[in-house]
This record gives sequence, C-alpha cells and structure tokens, in this order.
Amino acid sequence: MARAIGREAGPGTQSVERALSLLAEFTEAHPQRRVSELVAATGLGQSTVSRLVAALVALGFLAYDQRSGLYGIGPKVITLAGIGLNEMPVHQQARQVAQNLAADLNLGANVAERRGAEMFYLCHFEGRAVGRSSTLVGRTGPLHATAIGKALISELPRAEWQELLGEDLARYTPHTVTAHAQLEKMLRLVQERGYALEVEELAFGRACLAAPIRDRTGAIVAALSASGPLSAMDLPHREESLAMQVIEQADQISSGLGYHASAAVS
Repeated sequence: MARAIGREAGPGTQSVERALSLLAEFTEAHPQRRVSELVAATGLGQSTVSRLVAALVALGFLAYDQRSGLYGIGPKVITLAGIGLNEMPVHQQARQVAQNLAADLNLGANVAERRGAEMFYLCHFEGRAVGRSSTLVGRTGPLHATAIGKALISELPRAEWQELLGEDLARYTPHTVTAHAQLEKMLRLVQERGYALEVEELAFGRACLAAPIRDRTGAIVAALSASGPLSAMDLPHREESLAMQVIEQADQISSGLGYHASAAVS
C-alpha cells in the first residue's frame, strides 16, 4: 500500500517540495524577494516559480506588495508559527516567567531549546536597558558561543557535544571559545555553579547569563537567560545577584514542566 501511495503522490509531493523550497528562501537576511530572485536561488524555471508563488499568495503563505513588487511571508505562516509555538510545553511554562524577568531586571530575557547543533529561541522579551527592537523568536544561534547554548549542552558527554559541534568551532569575536578543551572546562564550570556565562563571545559589547531548564526526568530541555549590553549587565557587580534570579526563575519553569529536584536526586 505504501508503494502505491508513493507512486500516486509523486507529482504532488514534488510540487509541495518546490513550494517549500520557495518559502525557505525567505530568511532574516532576505525577508522580501522578487520572482527573479527566487528563480536564481532555487534553480526552478520562471513559469514554475510564478505559478507556485501565485498559489502561495492565494493560500496566504506569501504576501505581495504592489508598491515595491516584492513578495514576503504571508499571514498564514504567522498563524501556523503561533499555533506551533503556543503548543510547545516549554513556551507555555516559560513565557510569563521570562516576561516578568525582563521587566524586573530591565534586561533581555530569552528562552531557547536545542535543535540539533543549534539553539532555537522560543521566547524573547526586552527590558528598557537592552536597546534592541527586533524579536529573537524563531532565530537560531551557536551552542558554543552563547550562554544558553553552553547551558543546553553542559551535561552532555564530551563525545556527544563534540560530535554535535564538529571539529571546527566558528569564531565570532576574538573572545569566542574555539578550542574543545577550553569549552569542556567552561561546561564543567556550568555544572558546578548552575549557570553559564558569555561575555562578548557572540557579539561585541554584549553579555549573557543563562541557567538550565529541566523536564520531569531531570534532563535539560531548554535554558533561560538574562542578556544585554556590558554596562547594563554590569557583571563585576551583578553576576551573583543575576545568577540567583535567573536560576530561581529557571527552576520555576522546570517545576512547571514536572521537575522536582528531590525526586530526581532520589
């Protein structure tokens, strides 16, 4: 039966794959596209791209701006993304906690989980001292160069995180850790003190402090962070207090996911 379905679904599957390949070309770097750009990016024919784009617009997956002649992500994609996000248990438990933390600390508050070899933002809220206006939700980031990433992999065996990250660790600033031995020391430190730090490893002038979030089994499934400019984070004077608050709030999210430290220890 599976083979018969596969033969019948072949042409339709190809159309779906092509349509999805067009959607995949709309990125943070290229949020709007012309048909000619989609043709060049995907290698599909002009008529095929035009037909698929028209169908995607009709279905609400793309939107067309008549003034600029550019296509962008449509409302249907936003609706589906919202549905998927709201169904995630971590997002459900973390959203209000992160929002309150951002307001209390006057910093950015982020929640992310690991998707393969990257971190994936689920929540992002901004305090007044952050100085950013764009959302991080849905973005990805490196595991080795972020506090959240380090928290996410802090309890993985070295062989496992080394396989995830590969031999070459990308350098984003002169402060980025690119040696596996040095990263291993940092991950051990995360285990010892219960939180991870990142100071200008991903971007100049910014710092982040993150703590793990656990599910009912005690496994790390996400992480919560406070982040912002170096001056606002003021780690020389605030590291201890920030760590206590972030760990406390991460533990609150973990409790909402069914984690109880005493039960995990026993």
